[in-house]
Amino acid sequence: MQVTFLLGLLVLFFKEKNMKFIKKIIAKFILWVWGWKIVLEGPASNLDRCVLVVAPHTANDEYILGNLAYWVLDKKLKVIIKDAHTKAWYGFIVKALGGVGIDRSQRNDLVNFVKNEFAKDDFSLVITPEGTRSLVNKWRKGFYHMAKESNVPIVLAAGDFKTKSIYLGKKISAEDIQTRSYESIMEELQEYYKKITPKYPEKWNPKIY
Repeated sequence: MQVTFLLGLLVLFFKEKNMKFIKKIIAKFILWVWGWKIVLEGPASNLDRCVLVVAPHTANDEYILGNLAYWVLDKKLKVIIKDAHTKAWYGFIVKALGGVGIDRSQRNDLVNFVKNEFAKDDFSLVITPEGTRSLVNKWRKGFYHMAKESNVPIVLAAGDFKTKSIYLGKKISAEDIQTRSYESIMEELQEYYKKITPKYPEKWNPKIY
């Protein structure tokens, strides 16, 4: 929580465009101190407009590492959360880190909510399909429907805690999502994430569908 709070303050402090390079330097320094590296598996432009699937999700560390990587690459990300967090006293921190608050009625129609967000802006929408940091039997399908309805690609992201690598950029195109079966896409994702070592392996189920 303390690290997240600090990152949010830094985002606010360096919000102006002419300060972005300082934010990038700070992010590079933090990753260097922690011993992490960014591994791009496609052009950085893949991150401009996509549903960003982040897995395995066994700790909050993945979000912090992802934010730092996006600072380094100068890319924009958003994450959907309950509006109670954006309306709380710390809401300015949550918003600075890309938090988009939704109320109860919007949660019932997330696919259209996301479609409307993409109609207004270009960004990476962070989704953790497990929906929790605990062990699950299979992934939720929301990320797939969001990408398909919004006609944006799915881009894969992962934090490998064995090699201390932040993987970003592997893309499943919007065209593929429209034409391929859900099962074939999930099979590709399942195969991809086999190589990743999460922070808490006991909380990760490699069988995702």
